[in-house]
Amino acid sequence: MTDNIQKPKANSLWGGRFEGGVSDIMEKINASIDFDKILYRQDIRGSIEHCKMLVNTAIISAEDGEAIQKGLAQIEKEIEAGEFEFSAALEDIHMNVEARLTEIIGPAAGRLHTARSRNDQVATDFKLYVRDACDQADEALKALQIALIEKAEENADAIIPGFTHLQSAQPVTFGHHMLAYFEMFTRDRARFQDARRRLNECPLGAAALAGTSFPIDRHQTAEALGFDRPTANSMDTVSDRDFALEFMAAASISAVHISRLAEEMVTWSCAQFGFIEMSDSFTTGSSIMPQKRNPDAAELCRGKSGRIIGSLNSLLVTMKGLALTFSKDMQEDKEATFDAVETYSLIIAAMTGMVEDMKVNADNMRRATEVGFITATDLADWVVRVLGLPFREAHHITGSLVAMAEKKGCDLDGLTLTEMQDVEPKISEDVFSVLSVDKSVASRVSFGGTAPSEVLKQVAAAKERI
Repeated sequence: MTDNIQKPKANSLWGGRFEGGVSDIMEKINASIDFDKILYRQDIRGSIEHCKMLVNTAIISAEDGEAIQKGLAQIEKEIEAGEFEFSAALEDIHMNVEARLTEIIGPAAGRLHTARSRNDQVATDFKLYVRDACDQADEALKALQIALIEKAEENADAIIPGFTHLQSAQPVTFGHHMLAYFEMFTRDRARFQDARRRLNECPLGAAALAGTSFPIDRHQTAEALGFDRPTANSMDTVSDRDFALEFMAAASISAVHISRLAEEMVTWSCAQFGFIEMSDSFTTGSSIMPQKRNPDAAELCRGKSGRIIGSLNSLLVTMKGLALTFSKDMQEDKEATFDAVETYSLIIAAMTGMVEDMKVNADNMRRATEVGFITATDLADWVVRVLGLPFREAHHITGSLVAMAEKKGCDLDGLTLTEMQDVEPKISEDVFSVLSVDKSVASRVSFGGTAPSEVLKQVAAAKERI
């Protein structure tokens, strides 16, 4: 039976320390090439700039440097053409590239790894990737904001019930509602921009954890790779994954905002509301109910937000117990971050498309304001403003009038003046001037309010802000 046991295979990349090899299980749990090969562009770019620095500081010869750079350029073309053979035995993207470089140019390839470690190399690759993801998120959010601004401008005077506790509260404009999400995504953009600023320090040169004795120029590689400066502490450099956590934290908060809008779109599009109609591009049908138009894209945006939050939680849990500096646990950072980046990119693109395509049914929105005594606050404000009563007393009077209208089966403007005066004798005919939803909305002219005139001002300001 022992004949069937697979013996450990040697791994020459680890040098002379190990006489034996790794088992198949160890190879499988240790390898990251299946997912970190996505970093090939960042890895090759970082290696090229590291090579240039080694030449400039006379650590390696110009001849070797030229050969290395040409070899790396060839490898990038091979990967992009689908001609590169990735090997799990070589563990990760760094070793796969280095092994292929050795095949192309021979022993000179080994000089590339002078004055660096896989620890600072992967940190650099990963930072470059997350930095690009921050930029892409910012651009995607801007596109979504533009879509929201357009919908807000088109519907600056379309009246919709505003809810608290999912109960009719006060009338607002749909344009105002759209601009609420514009503000959320403005904060999201600021978070991604802030995370990008903080991560923009170059890890190259930290080596394994202690720096290097070679006379490298870390400022050269930092500048060449678009970083603001080199990282200041080599131990922190190789153990830091704050940049990935910050990206996923920003993405998680933004995904919550997307999910909230998705939830509203699901509600608004159902037959019982009918506030919006979603296009065929972002809906599906039922396998047995031909009348249905299911808001699947919105539901998936809502569902996938949890996936992004889960990725953040996964990395937080991974990092919380790690002493300085690098531990293999940190290999688990990539899949969580890659999945968060991909998922976030997908849901923000889907939400942008849904906002752009959705058809607003203003008539149904207005009809929904006819129930729920939605101008009750306007009535209370009128009692305070015109009759001079304290708001708490006005609140009580209005509550009594709401109860009276509920028993009568009408809205507040369905009560007669006599009926109102039975509750408060000072109420005059002028009270009816505030009981229409149009006048209610038009009166909310405070800065950031829902009046159509104010919404148009905020639309103009939003266009300037983005």
